[in-house]
Amino acid sequence: MAAAHRTRGGTRGAAPPACGTCGRPGGLGSGRGYAVAVLRTTSRVAALAVAALLAVSGCTSSQPARLDPSQEADEHSLLAEPAVTAEATFDTPDDEHAAVGELADGFPADLVPLPADAQILVSSAEVDADGGTTTLSLNLRTAVEATTLMTDLRRALTDAGFTEAPVATPPAGVAAESTFARRSGEVLTVAVLDRDGVRTLTLGGRVVVP
Repeated sequence: MAAAHRTRGGTRGAAPPACGTCGRPGGLGSGRGYAVAVLRTTSRVAALAVAALLAVSGCTSSQPARLDPSQEADEHSLLAEPAVTAEATFDTPDDEHAAVGELADGFPADLVPLPADAQILVSSAEVDADGGTTTLSLNLRTAVEATTLMTDLRRALTDAGFTEAPVATPPAGVAAESTFARRSGEVLTVAVLDRDGVRTLTLGGRVVVP
């Protein structure tokens, strides 16, 4: 009788894998080197901006993850309730536009305040093909508490006209995650990984740089 419950594909009635576990062996931050975590949420925020979290040990690459420039969003769609869940994709920035250990040329330092003890791992700033926006990425480490780090960023970005859409329940190991939107197509995602007393901040997105 047991054989009647089996099909060519396996055992009928077997539970499907839990959402978010497919293709992510070891979970967030496992292994060595840069770990890019695709953070799934039930809002459309995740379709456009998710955190690429940099592991703080054993780094073997100087190139950060960043938002795919092909993805566009406006402020209203970012903050609206979604119909489906989705994943954003990340590209490796061109070395020509990236800098290791410092802010890349064209990075809007006045828009994104850095903590006094910031150790910049890698950053990039690349003017998009239409010339109207610049695609940014930033990875840094700091001993500043995650709440203080996010408070300073929130103040600067909201003062600049951005609207915040925080993730209510970030994945394990992620202390904070938010998306900030301003006007059509301008969006920044910020995520903070808290590990062994060190915070790793990842920021990425597209903004208009004066």
